[in-house]
Amino acid sequence: MATAESLSKDPPAADSQDSQNDNAKTKSVFRSGRFWNPWDTWSEDENIYSSGLKMLIKEKISRIPSQAILDETLPIVRPDTNQISNPPASGIRVTWIGHATVLVQFDGISILTDPIFTDRCGPTTWLGVKRYRGVPLKVDELPKIDAVVISHSHFDHLSYPTVCELNKKFGKNLHWFVPLKLGEWMKAAGCETVTELDWWEEAHIDGQPGITFAFTPTQHLSQRTAFDKFKVLWGSWVVKGPNHSFFFAGDTAYCRAFQEIGQHYGPFDVAAIPVGATEPRWFKKNRHCSVAEAVQIHQDVRAKKSLGIHWGTFKLGHEHYLSPLTEIKECMEEAGLPAEDFCTKKHGETWHIE
Repeated sequence: MATAESLSKDPPAADSQDSQNDNAKTKSVFRSGRFWNPWDTWSEDENIYSSGLKMLIKEKISRIPSQAILDETLPIVRPDTNQISNPPASGIRVTWIGHATVLVQFDGISILTDPIFTDRCGPTTWLGVKRYRGVPLKVDELPKIDAVVISHSHFDHLSYPTVCELNKKFGKNLHWFVPLKLGEWMKAAGCETVTELDWWEEAHIDGQPGITFAFTPTQHLSQRTAFDKFKVLWGSWVVKGPNHSFFFAGDTAYCRAFQEIGQHYGPFDVAAIPVGATEPRWFKKNRHCSVAEAVQIHQDVRAKKSLGIHWGTFKLGHEHYLSPLTEIKECMEEAGLPAEDFCTKKHGETWHIE
């Protein structure tokens, strides 16, 4: 997964219209050829490369067990392809493919979030973090997909081979919704229908004016090469239909953005919120929320139900590979919330919410 460069703590001064508008929507900040996190919860106190080396040397790493144990403790379920062949007549249906990839179906449309169907997340098929839980179905087995939303450019969220596979299967009929400054890359990868959005901008699929896609803020970063650090915006996605709504948090640390999103777009029927790659906190806190913070995001955006994502697929943190299963329950109890309102699913498992 890409990492950040060492940066000064504070971004160049931005005009008030670039930081907040009259409705308390925090705007993206683009200065000196790069995007800046406008949050007081963001900092770059240490060189990311030396910090990463320190983490590897000093921190205890929780190991991934054998495949036999994984098959028992973290099973892969093959989705019912007949069930997911079309959006449900009522309610909202979510199928966790793995990591941050979710198939979401409601109000006549099917959406994929941050699709990655490859064995590794990295710049090549042989370089990068290897998947320790396989994909429950192949791209060729997917139903008709109307839209894909991309949260940011990191390799575990934007997979070039997967993009090519999806383009081959769906072509111009697949609508890609991407962050600001990513459109050119997507078109170079063969995507024919691409909409590039800034924070708080909205768009629609052709022929589906009742479905609104809105790009919303997060606290994170972007990078794929040594030459594109912070050149592409990052964020989350709101999808609102006439009957149901969905929020995709992508990859994020906790910040005040989620209160703003809840205020302007909530409540949501379902939210997909990251709960993995959380440890060690001193290294991850600027980029990845803790499980307790994920529960806070669930409350901030006013989600009725939430699905834990960004775990159980690639080893990207030092926490135990099953820790989200227990931590979410504990944090929901501590918050005085019903445990069933924020849960995890097996790879390939489908969850239908009326």
